[in-house]
Amino acid sequence: MIWLGIDTSNTPLSVTLVDEGRVLIEHTDSFPSTHSVAAMPAIERIMKEAGITPNQLDAIAVAKGPGSYTGIRIGMTLAKTLAWSLEIPVYPVSSLAVLAAPGKWFSGITVSIMDARRQHVFAGVYQEQQPLLERHLAFDELLAFLHEQDQPVFWCGQDVQKFTEAIAASGFVSHFAGLAEQLPRASELVALAQHSEPAPDIHTLTPDYLRLTEAEVNWMKANE
Repeated sequence: MIWLGIDTSNTPLSVTLVDEGRVLIEHTDSFPSTHSVAAMPAIERIMKEAGITPNQLDAIAVAKGPGSYTGIRIGMTLAKTLAWSLEIPVYPVSSLAVLAAPGKWFSGITVSIMDARRQHVFAGVYQEQQPLLERHLAFDELLAFLHEQDQPVFWCGQDVQKFTEAIAASGFVSHFAGLAEQLPRASELVALAQHSEPAPDIHTLTPDYLRLTEAEVNWMKANE
């Protein structure tokens, strides 16, 4: 069974082809490029290098968010379009769970974060790969939640470096993903998808932003 994995949910871009649990090829970068321009050529390139044609694909795994509104939509649109044309299933997976994959063997709590600005983050908190929390919240709220767990914490994601002072001041035992582990990898996305369920209807599949868009917030304020 050949899987295509697509993660464009944040600045990094990662795409992969996996066949029966074996990674055939993977491309991951963190250039601040436009995914609308770079994602499809990256997919075409790895398929050409692996000698795989579109009609050989059996399933597509895609990061469903949270993250960049535009980035999530690009990956989701690519996955849905390819899946519809090839008549194959799409498996949506939390972007935070993908980012937390380096901590899957950690015995304590694994936390993945994405900076959401104004001292807020998108945070995923996991134990043995099971979600305890996946939310958009203030970083102080996240620290309070982690204090309640009273366990060592393994931090994942490039944006962790923006909060190192607050983490150091928190007082609990912290470990950090290494440099090579900070980027989300599409191969980990596929691994998670293989233990999940496909979207029941491709046409109604939507991103999971974990918060309202700015336009939605403004509309609600205008109609209060």
